[in-house]
Amino acid sequence: MPSPVQAEGKLTPGRATAQGTLRYAARFQGRAAAGHFREIRGGLVLSSIGIGTYLGEPDEATDRGYANSVVAAVEGGINVIDSAINYRLQRSERSIRAALKNLFSKGFSRDEIVLCTKAGFLTPDGDMPDDANEYFSREYIEPGIFRPEDIAAGCHCMTPRYLADQLDRSCRNLGVACVDVFYLHNPETQLSDITPDEFRRRILDAFKFLESAVAAGKIGAYGMATWNAFREEPKSAGYLSLAAMEAIAQ
Repeated sequence: MPSPVQAEGKLTPGRATAQGTLRYAARFQGRAAAGHFREIRGGLVLSSIGIGTYLGEPDEATDRGYANSVVAAVEGGINVIDSAINYRLQRSERSIRAALKNLFSKGFSRDEIVLCTKAGFLTPDGDMPDDANEYFSREYIEPGIFRPEDIAAGCHCMTPRYLADQLDRSCRNLGVACVDVFYLHNPETQLSDITPDEFRRRILDAFKFLESAVAAGKIGAYGMATWNAFREEPKSAGYLSLAAMEAIAQ
């Protein structure tokens, strides 16, 4: 079952801001190492390391462990939090929501914290269903969120309608109205199933949606999260050209 924080309260408005992240860094004046906080383009001040929420079992003990770890990280000088909707079957995002609720009660603000998440992989909700195919058909195919032919490698989708659905779910999971950084999650997964031309078309469609989400204030920025795609040899099957992806975004 989905963890209970999914249904709690309204979405927290706002997003990370230059003023808020600078205020966060000022909390650690005299304690943080030189260079720990770094200003990026747009004025946001980020900690030099972040906390991720990838591994672990989809159970309540791990939920609590992640929530406590995120609280300790933010209290200790880390204001970059990373997740993905498929991490622990959506439970990692919900653990972050629980952590944020705790942090806000301690005086931290939404505008101090940079929240990052990702979408692309298919994921169940909270636990593994007995029949995954039945779940994805009922949840996504029957409502028209994606078609079977939109799925690549049996596990990946990045159509605009699917990304919109995942962004909405992530916002609910995290308890926020805006995600600061939203990544296409390992889009190179699709390269094994489709032609390069079709891949570029899908990336263009995805970027068009993400631009609209920026304009609507639902995300602050977007990008791609990959393992090795930008570092592979150009002749490698999983290679992506960073310059080509930037050109599509432009």
